[in-house]
Amino acid sequence: MLRSCLVAACLAAGAAAVPAAAESLQLCDRSPPMTAQQQDKLLRFAALVRQELDASGARLALVARSGLDLDRFAVRYSHAGLSLKANRNTPWSVRQLYYSCDERRPRLFDQGLPGFLFGTDDPTLGYISVVLLPDEPAAALEAAALDNARALRLLAATYSANAYPWSLRYQNCNQWVAELLAAAWGGFSDGDDLRAQAQHWLNLQGYEPPPVDVGSHLLMFAAQFVPFVHLDDHPEADRFALKLRVSLPAAIEGFVHQRLPAAQRLEFCHDGARMVMRRGWGAPLPDGCRPEAGDTVIALD
Repeated sequence: MLRSCLVAACLAAGAAAVPAAAESLQLCDRSPPMTAQQQDKLLRFAALVRQELDASGARLALVARSGLDLDRFAVRYSHAGLSLKANRNTPWSVRQLYYSCDERRPRLFDQGLPGFLFGTDDPTLGYISVVLLPDEPAAALEAAALDNARALRLLAATYSANAYPWSLRYQNCNQWVAELLAAAWGGFSDGDDLRAQAQHWLNLQGYEPPPVDVGSHLLMFAAQFVPFVHLDDHPEADRFALKLRVSLPAAIEGFVHQRLPAAQRLEFCHDGARMVMRRGWGAPLPDGCRPEAGDTVIALD
């Protein structure tokens, strides 16, 4: 079974008090049951997002979705990928890093937009962020993403949900996206050291994921029981401070916006009854998917 970027699972592990690796794999494999009505609403939501992508005239979008409730960590989005109009799977399928629970290794996976949104742990409330890039950097990123050999050279052999951004030991889904951006825009040559070059370029360009405040020794302790969570790549000072630097969608979006001020951002949410869409880099959509002045609202009935 494939499971989306498990930063959320990593952060939730301590609260769940995972006692053994076997139970941690249940956390990996779990998928919330959905009613036929919930599936229908999510399909309608995905169709509306896809309509906006088609209307944008873009060929590629950086996308991120919500998963577990991570409000306690001030994190809304945990999993990012690239939605490509020219994806051979289906138009606007999302190319992303997934963790294969059965094989216990990372894989690259193309998933239709509905399936991407179905990865949430709360089918009654969900968010998706979409960033549209200017033509020239979008074309470079599209070429890098669709170059299978290059994309795979950026895939680490070992997965860690909370991978440190400046280590080659592990990788999570968002770090793969960040390194793909670097490979597309950095102008350096391919080679066995492609990940090292990508991280060096990101560092020089000011990419700096802010630390996640773990806030609990229990979470750190629980990590030893979860096979897809590791701490040995993080600096000792960060571990002692209970603050782990991890690539998350917000950091990638912030880096893209800083580098490409003309990039456009759309944020969508649904509460099972309606979709709300907001344009721009201003305030995010409120919790609970409550529309405000200027937002677009469409019923999902």
